[in-house]
Amino acid sequence: MAQVLYLTHPEVGIDPAVAVPDWGLSAHGAARVADLAKRGAWNGWHVVTSAERKALETAWPLAAAAGAAVEVRPDMHENDRSATGFLPGAEFEAVADAFFAAPEVSVRGWERAVDAQARIMREVQAVLAAQRGRDVIFCGHGAVGTLLYCALAGEAISRRWDQTGGGHYFSFDPEHMTPETHWQALETLWR
Repeated sequence: MAQVLYLTHPEVGIDPAVAVPDWGLSAHGAARVADLAKRGAWNGWHVVTSAERKALETAWPLAAAAGAAVEVRPDMHENDRSATGFLPGAEFEAVADAFFAAPEVSVRGWERAVDAQARIMREVQAVLAAQRGRDVIFCGHGAVGTLLYCALAGEAISRRWDQTGGGHYFSFDPEHMTPETHWQALETLWR
């Protein structure tokens, strides 16, 4: 049976002067991905990513290891937070808490969680329908990854299902569309 993984980008270089979708991986985040690309058995994997720079920088080394091109799906982007732009740590966490706690509300102009969840589900289902039977890794983002996990697990949207930090993955069964694992650090993959 095909393996399917959803992997979140690891640590980024935060720059308040740069639009969040344009942030790249930090040196530490890039090193984590490079290590994963080296130790994995990626031949035959289909690598899919959002168009955000940090997700692309996560996908490119894995695709190179697989000897394949990256499929870029712009609608796999993180929840749209452009209404606020960069928010400092504590403020961001408070707004993220509200985003998950009130999924049908646009918190401070952010995309509603229910809309982001429907969007990421559509993208994943479209890829899996086109890549039936292939191993697929989705390189994406924490919030929409958590929303995807909640949908697959049949759980209400809640931040309790969120990862702790970036650079985590979960696997799911593409036939039954159910999680096989919860979030795990990318270092545990292929160990």
